Amino acid sequence: MSHTSHTRYTALASGLPASVPFVGPEAQERARGAAFDARLGANENVFGPSPHAIAAMQEAAQDIWMYADPESYDLRAALAAHLGCAMEHIVVGEGIDGLLGYLVRLLIEAGDKVVTSSGAYPTFNYHVAGFGGALEMVPYRDDAEDLPALIARAGEVGAKLVYFANPDNPMGSYTRGADITAALSDLPDGCLLLLDEAYAEFAPKDAVPDIAIDDPRVIRMRTFSKAYGMAGARVGYAFGAAELIRSFEKIRNHFGMNRAAQAGALAALADQDWLAQTCAKVAAARAEIGAIAHNNGLSALPSATNFVAVDCGATGDFARKVLGELTTRGIFVRMPFVAPQDRCIRISCGRPEDLAALAAALPAALAAARA
Repeated sequence: MSHTSHTRYTALASGLPASVPFVGPEAQERARGAAFDARLGANENVFGPSPHAIAAMQEAAQDIWMYADPESYDLRAALAAHLGCAMEHIVVGEGIDGLLGYLVRLLIEAGDKVVTSSGAYPTFNYHVAGFGGALEMVPYRDDAEDLPALIARAGEVGAKLVYFANPDNPMGSYTRGADITAALSDLPDGCLLLLDEAYAEFAPKDAVPDIAIDDPRVIRMRTFSKAYGMAGARVGYAFGAAELIRSFEKIRNHFGMNRAAQAGALAALADQDWLAQTCAKVAAARAEIGAIAHNNGLSALPSATNFVAVDCGATGDFARKVLGELTTRGIFVRMPFVAPQDRCIRISCGRPEDLAALAAALPAALAAARA
Protein backbone atom coordinates (compact mmCIF):
# COMPACT_ATOMS: atom_id res chain seq x y z
CA MET A 1 0.00 0.00 0.00
CA SER A 2 1.06 3.58 -0.57
CA HIS A 3 2.04 5.74 2.40
CA THR A 4 2.43 8.98 0.46
CA SER A 5 -0.66 10.57 2.05
CA HIS A 6 -0.27 9.14 5.56
CA THR A 7 0.05 12.52 7.35
CA ARG A 8 -3.26 14.36 7.60
CA TYR A 9 -2.41 18.07 7.53
CA THR A 10 -4.95 20.73 8.38
CA ALA A 11 -6.60 22.34 5.38
CA LEU A 12 -4.87 25.59 6.32
CA ALA A 13 -1.39 24.04 6.53
CA SER A 14 -1.92 22.19 3.25
CA GLY A 15 -2.41 25.48 1.48
CA LEU A 16 0.60 27.29 2.94
CA PRO A 17 3.97 27.48 1.18
CA ALA A 18 6.84 25.63 2.87
CA SER A 19 9.12 28.65 2.75
CA VAL A 20 11.35 30.58 5.10
CA PRO A 21 10.59 34.33 5.30
CA PHE A 22 14.31 35.08 5.06
CA VAL A 23 17.12 33.21 3.36
CA GLY A 24 19.94 33.29 5.91
CA PRO A 25 23.45 34.43 5.03
CA GLU A 26 24.67 30.96 5.99
CA ALA A 27 22.57 29.45 3.16
CA GLN A 28 24.01 32.01 0.75
CA GLU A 29 27.54 31.22 1.92
CA ARG A 30 26.93 27.51 1.33
CA ALA A 31 25.59 28.29 -2.14
CA ARG A 32 28.54 30.47 -3.11
CA GLY A 33 31.10 28.19 -1.45
CA ALA A 34 32.72 30.98 0.55
CA ALA A 35 32.10 33.12 3.60
CA PHE A 36 31.04 36.75 3.23
CA ASP A 37 33.68 39.42 3.78
CA ALA A 38 31.06 41.72 5.33
CA ARG A 39 27.78 40.58 6.91
CA LEU A 40 25.61 43.68 6.44
CA GLY A 41 22.21 42.28 5.54
CA ALA A 42 20.34 41.09 8.63
CA ASN A 43 20.47 44.28 10.77
CA GLU A 44 22.54 42.43 13.34
CA ASN A 45 24.55 44.56 15.74
CA VAL A 46 28.06 43.61 14.67
CA PHE A 47 29.48 45.67 17.58
CA GLY A 48 28.24 42.90 19.86
CA PRO A 49 26.82 42.65 23.36
CA SER A 50 28.19 44.11 26.56
CA PRO A 51 31.18 42.16 27.89
CA HIS A 52 29.14 41.78 31.08
CA ALA A 53 26.42 40.02 29.06
CA ILE A 54 28.97 37.66 27.51
CA ALA A 55 30.40 36.85 30.95
CA ALA A 56 26.91 36.25 32.36
CA MET A 57 26.09 33.84 29.55
CA GLN A 58 29.37 32.00 29.98
CA GLU A 59 28.70 31.67 33.71
CA ALA A 60 25.13 30.49 33.08
CA ALA A 61 26.36 27.80 30.69
CA GLN A 62 27.54 25.80 33.70
CA ASP A 63 23.93 25.55 34.86
CA ILE A 64 22.45 24.85 31.45
CA TRP A 65 21.31 21.45 32.76
CA MET A 66 18.49 23.36 34.47
CA TYR A 67 15.40 24.67 32.72
CA ALA A 68 15.12 28.43 32.60
CA ASP A 69 12.75 30.20 35.01
CA PRO A 70 9.44 29.95 33.12
CA GLU A 71 8.38 33.34 34.54
CA SER A 72 11.62 35.12 33.51
CA TYR A 73 11.16 36.75 36.91
CA ASP A 74 14.52 38.50 37.32
CA LEU A 75 14.53 39.85 33.77
CA ARG A 76 10.93 41.04 33.98
CA ALA A 77 11.68 42.75 37.32
CA ALA A 78 14.62 44.59 35.75
CA LEU A 79 12.56 45.52 32.68
CA ALA A 80 9.75 46.80 34.90
CA ALA A 81 12.22 49.08 36.68
CA HIS A 82 13.65 50.18 33.32
CA LEU A 83 10.21 50.97 31.87
CA GLY A 84 8.71 52.36 35.07
CA CYS A 85 5.84 49.91 35.33
CA ALA A 86 4.81 46.79 37.25
CA MET A 87 5.97 43.30 36.23
CA GLU A 88 2.41 42.26 35.41
CA HIS A 89 2.63 44.49 32.32
CA ILE A 90 5.57 42.58 30.76
CA VAL A 91 5.96 39.22 29.04
CA VAL A 92 9.30 37.86 27.81
CA GLY A 93 9.52 35.66 24.73
CA GLU A 94 11.76 34.16 22.07
CA GLY A 95 12.53 37.42 20.31
CA ILE A 96 9.88 39.69 18.86
CA ASP A 97 9.31 36.98 16.23
CA GLY A 98 8.15 34.54 18.91
CA LEU A 99 5.94 37.14 20.56
CA LEU A 100 4.37 38.06 17.21
CA GLY A 101 3.37 34.44 16.79
CA TYR A 102 1.87 34.29 20.27
CA LEU A 103 -0.10 37.52 19.79
CA VAL A 104 -1.52 36.40 16.45
CA ARG A 105 -2.44 33.03 17.99
CA LEU A 106 -4.29 34.86 20.78
CA LEU A 107 -6.26 37.16 18.49
CA ILE A 108 -6.61 35.81 14.98
CA GLU A 109 -8.91 33.09 13.69
CA ALA A 110 -9.52 32.05 10.08
CA GLY A 111 -10.77 35.03 8.09
CA ASP A 112 -10.04 37.71 10.70
CA LYS A 113 -8.71 40.89 9.14
CA VAL A 114 -5.22 42.19 9.98
CA VAL A 115 -3.77 45.43 8.60
CA THR A 116 -0.11 46.04 7.80
CA SER A 117 2.01 48.01 5.35
CA SER A 118 2.84 46.49 1.96
CA GLY A 119 6.54 45.67 2.20
CA ALA A 120 6.79 45.86 6.00
CA TYR A 121 8.36 43.15 8.19
CA PRO A 122 7.42 39.84 6.47
CA THR A 123 7.69 37.56 9.52
CA PHE A 124 4.55 39.18 10.94
CA ASN A 125 2.69 38.30 7.73
CA TYR A 126 3.99 34.73 8.01
CA HIS A 127 2.37 34.33 11.43
CA VAL A 128 -0.93 35.87 10.29
CA ALA A 129 -1.08 33.48 7.32
CA GLY A 130 -0.20 30.58 9.62
CA PHE A 131 -3.35 31.17 11.68
CA GLY A 132 -5.61 31.84 8.70
CA GLY A 133 -5.84 35.60 9.06
CA ALA A 134 -6.61 37.84 6.07
CA LEU A 135 -3.93 40.47 5.48
CA GLU A 136 -4.95 43.93 4.32
CA MET A 137 -2.04 45.86 2.81
CA VAL A 138 -1.61 49.64 2.86
CA PRO A 139 1.16 51.27 0.79
CA TYR A 140 4.00 53.28 2.28
CA ARG A 141 3.78 57.05 2.00
CA ASP A 142 7.02 58.94 1.34
CA ASP A 143 9.05 55.83 2.27
CA ALA A 144 7.40 55.62 5.70
CA GLU A 145 4.61 53.50 7.14
CA ASP A 146 1.38 55.52 7.03
CA LEU A 147 -0.28 55.09 10.43
CA PRO A 148 -3.42 57.18 9.71
CA ALA A 149 -4.02 55.16 6.53
CA LEU A 150 -3.44 51.87 8.39
CA ILE A 151 -5.97 52.86 11.05
CA ALA A 152 -8.47 54.04 8.43
CA ARG A 153 -8.21 50.69 6.63
CA ALA A 154 -8.73 48.89 9.94
CA GLY A 155 -12.00 50.79 10.35
CA GLU A 156 -13.12 49.95 6.82
CA VAL A 157 -12.54 46.20 7.14
CA GLY A 158 -13.21 45.65 10.86
CA ALA A 159 -9.64 44.57 11.58
CA LYS A 160 -8.69 43.05 14.92
CA LEU A 161 -5.03 43.98 14.69
CA VAL A 162 -2.85 46.68 13.09
CA TYR A 163 0.92 46.16 12.74
CA PHE A 164 3.07 49.30 12.82
CA ALA A 165 6.85 49.35 13.22
CA ASN A 166 8.49 52.50 14.55
CA PRO A 167 11.23 53.01 13.46
CA ASP A 168 10.44 51.12 10.30
CA ASN A 169 12.19 48.16 8.72
CA PRO A 170 13.20 48.14 5.82
CA MET A 171 13.27 51.90 5.19
CA GLY A 172 14.68 53.20 8.49
CA SER A 173 12.12 56.01 8.69
CA TYR A 174 10.19 56.91 11.83
CA THR A 175 6.99 58.57 12.99
CA ARG A 176 7.01 61.06 15.87
CA GLY A 177 5.72 59.54 19.08
CA ALA A 178 3.29 62.43 19.56
CA ASP A 179 1.72 61.63 16.19
CA ILE A 180 1.31 57.97 17.17
CA THR A 181 -0.38 58.97 20.42
CA ALA A 182 -2.71 61.36 18.58
CA ALA A 183 -3.65 58.69 16.02
CA LEU A 184 -4.87 56.33 18.76
CA SER A 185 -8.07 58.34 19.08
CA ASP A 186 -9.05 57.10 15.60
CA LEU A 187 -8.35 53.42 16.32
CA PRO A 188 -11.61 51.45 15.95
CA ASP A 189 -13.16 49.76 18.98
CA GLY A 190 -11.91 46.19 19.35
CA CYS A 191 -8.80 46.81 17.27
CA LEU A 192 -5.35 46.46 18.82
CA LEU A 193 -2.32 48.46 17.65
CA LEU A 194 0.84 46.33 17.69
CA LEU A 195 3.76 48.75 17.97
CA ASP A 196 7.01 47.02 16.97
CA GLU A 197 9.81 49.07 18.53
CA ALA A 198 12.72 46.74 17.70
CA TYR A 199 14.93 49.71 16.76
CA ALA A 200 13.70 52.18 19.40
CA GLU A 201 17.06 52.49 21.18
CA PHE A 202 18.66 53.85 17.99
CA ALA A 203 15.94 56.40 17.29
CA PRO A 204 15.66 60.07 18.25
CA LYS A 205 13.93 60.66 21.57
CA ASP A 206 10.83 62.09 19.86
CA ALA A 207 10.20 58.76 18.11
CA VAL A 208 9.06 57.04 21.30
CA PRO A 209 5.43 57.72 22.21
CA ASP A 210 4.20 58.40 25.73
CA ILE A 211 1.43 55.83 26.10
CA ALA A 212 -0.04 54.75 29.43
CA ILE A 213 1.08 51.20 30.23
CA ASP A 214 -2.52 50.12 30.90
CA ASP A 215 -3.92 51.54 27.63
CA PRO A 216 -5.82 48.51 26.25
CA ARG A 217 -5.53 49.74 22.65
CA VAL A 218 -1.76 49.15 22.32
CA ILE A 219 0.83 46.43 22.83
CA ARG A 220 4.50 47.33 22.35
CA MET A 221 7.36 44.96 21.57
CA ARG A 222 11.12 45.44 21.99
CA THR A 223 14.14 43.20 21.72
CA PHE A 224 17.67 42.45 22.87
CA SER A 225 18.56 41.47 19.27
CA LYS A 226 19.38 44.92 17.92
CA ALA A 227 20.89 47.65 20.12
CA TYR A 228 21.89 45.15 22.83
CA GLY A 229 23.67 42.97 20.26
CA MET A 230 22.13 39.60 21.18
CA ALA A 231 20.27 38.51 18.03
CA GLY A 232 21.42 34.90 18.41
CA ALA A 233 20.11 34.67 21.98
CA ARG A 234 16.45 35.29 21.02
CA VAL A 235 15.15 37.51 23.80
CA GLY A 236 12.27 39.90 23.23
CA TYR A 237 9.62 41.42 25.43
CA ALA A 238 6.13 42.87 25.08
CA PHE A 239 4.52 45.38 27.38
CA GLY A 240 0.96 46.61 27.70
CA ALA A 241 -2.26 46.28 29.66
CA ALA A 242 -2.05 43.64 32.39
CA GLU A 243 -5.08 41.68 31.16
CA LEU A 244 -3.63 41.30 27.67
CA ILE A 245 -0.16 40.39 28.99
CA ARG A 246 -1.72 37.81 31.33
CA SER A 247 -3.45 36.19 28.33
CA PHE A 248 -0.06 35.16 26.94
CA GLU A 249 0.11 32.63 29.78
CA LYS A 250 -2.65 30.65 28.04
CA ILE A 251 -0.65 29.86 24.92
CA ARG A 252 3.05 30.70 25.22
CA ASN A 253 5.82 28.10 25.45
CA HIS A 254 6.64 28.49 29.15
CA PHE A 255 10.02 26.80 28.80
CA GLY A 256 10.87 28.46 25.50
CA MET A 257 13.44 30.84 26.95
CA ASN A 258 17.11 29.88 27.03
CA ARG A 259 18.57 30.09 30.54
CA ALA A 260 21.89 31.61 29.41
CA ALA A 261 20.06 34.11 27.20
CA GLN A 262 17.97 35.28 30.17
CA ALA A 263 21.16 35.90 32.16
CA GLY A 264 22.79 37.70 29.25
CA ALA A 265 19.79 39.97 28.70
CA LEU A 266 19.71 40.88 32.40
CA ALA A 267 23.39 41.89 32.31
CA ALA A 268 22.99 43.72 29.00
CA LEU A 269 20.11 45.80 30.35
CA ALA A 270 22.22 46.79 33.34
CA ASP A 271 25.06 48.07 31.12
CA GLN A 272 23.53 51.24 29.67
CA ASP A 273 27.01 52.71 29.12
CA TRP A 274 27.75 49.96 26.59
CA LEU A 275 24.40 50.65 24.92
CA ALA A 276 25.29 54.33 24.58
CA GLN A 277 28.69 53.45 23.07
CA THR A 278 27.01 51.12 20.59
CA CYS A 279 24.51 53.78 19.54
CA ALA A 280 27.38 56.20 18.92
CA LYS A 281 29.18 53.62 16.76
CA VAL A 282 25.96 52.99 14.83
CA ALA A 283 25.50 56.71 14.20
CA ALA A 284 29.07 56.94 12.85
CA ALA A 285 28.47 53.91 10.63
CA ARG A 286 25.24 55.43 9.27
CA ALA A 287 27.18 58.53 8.29
CA GLU A 288 29.88 56.42 6.63
CA ILE A 289 27.30 54.42 4.64
CA GLY A 290 25.80 57.72 3.52
CA ALA A 291 29.23 58.91 2.38
CA ILE A 292 29.90 55.66 0.50
CA ALA A 293 26.54 55.96 -1.23
CA HIS A 294 27.21 59.61 -2.17
CA ASN A 295 30.66 58.76 -3.52
CA ASN A 296 29.01 56.27 -5.87
CA GLY A 297 26.29 58.60 -7.09
CA LEU A 298 23.59 57.04 -4.88
CA SER A 299 21.50 58.62 -2.13
CA ALA A 300 21.05 57.35 1.42
CA LEU A 301 17.66 57.78 3.04
CA PRO A 302 17.59 59.28 6.55
CA SER A 303 17.68 56.46 9.11
CA ALA A 304 16.62 56.10 12.75
CA THR A 305 17.91 52.51 12.93
CA ASN A 306 21.12 50.49 12.64
CA PHE A 307 20.78 50.22 8.86
CA VAL A 308 20.50 52.57 5.91
CA ALA A 309 18.26 52.24 2.86
CA VAL A 310 20.29 53.36 -0.14
CA ASP A 311 18.36 54.51 -3.22
CA CYS A 312 19.97 52.96 -6.30
CA GLY A 313 18.21 55.51 -8.48
CA ALA A 314 16.39 53.15 -10.82
CA THR A 315 13.99 50.20 -10.75
CA GLY A 316 13.70 47.27 -8.39
CA ASP A 317 15.22 45.07 -11.07
CA PHE A 318 18.32 47.23 -11.08
CA ALA A 319 18.57 47.20 -7.27
CA ARG A 320 18.29 43.39 -7.33
CA LYS A 321 21.17 43.28 -9.80
CA VAL A 322 23.26 45.50 -7.52
CA LEU A 323 22.46 43.25 -4.57
CA GLY A 324 23.41 40.16 -6.58
CA GLU A 325 26.69 41.71 -7.68
CA LEU A 326 27.53 42.66 -4.09
CA THR A 327 26.78 39.08 -2.99
CA THR A 328 29.14 37.79 -5.70
CA ARG A 329 31.81 40.12 -4.30
CA GLY A 330 31.41 38.87 -0.74
CA ILE A 331 29.11 41.56 0.66
CA PHE A 332 25.85 40.38 2.25
CA VAL A 333 23.07 42.99 2.08
CA ARG A 334 19.29 42.79 1.66
CA MET A 335 16.63 45.00 0.09
CA PRO A 336 12.95 45.94 0.34
CA PHE A 337 10.75 43.62 -1.70
CA VAL A 338 7.80 45.85 -2.73
CA ALA A 339 7.84 48.72 -5.23
CA PRO A 340 8.66 51.57 -5.08
CA GLN A 341 10.78 50.86 -1.99
CA ASP A 342 12.55 48.06 -3.87
CA ARG A 343 14.57 50.69 -5.75
CA CYS A 344 16.76 50.59 -2.61
CA ILE A 345 19.23 48.21 -1.06
CA ARG A 346 19.38 48.00 2.74
CA ILE A 347 22.80 48.07 4.36
CA SER A 348 23.29 47.28 8.06
CA CYS A 349 25.72 49.35 10.09
CA GLY A 350 29.12 47.68 10.36
CA ARG A 351 32.61 48.10 11.74
CA PRO A 352 35.12 50.24 9.81
CA GLU A 353 36.55 47.12 8.17
CA ASP A 354 33.08 45.96 7.07
CA LEU A 355 32.31 49.32 5.51
CA ALA A 356 35.74 49.43 3.87
CA ALA A 357 34.91 46.13 2.19
CA LEU A 358 31.57 47.59 1.06
CA ALA A 359 33.28 50.71 -0.30
CA ALA A 360 35.76 48.55 -2.23
CA ALA A 361 33.08 46.30 -3.75
CA LEU A 362 30.32 48.80 -4.58
CA PRO A 363 31.80 50.57 -7.64
CA ALA A 364 32.39 47.29 -9.50
CA ALA A 365 28.99 45.95 -8.41
CA LEU A 366 27.27 49.04 -9.80
CA ALA A 367 29.25 48.86 -13.04
CA ALA A 368 28.35 45.19 -13.49
CA ALA A 369 24.68 45.85 -12.73
CA ARG A 370 24.58 48.66 -15.30
CA ALA A 371 26.26 46.44 -17.88
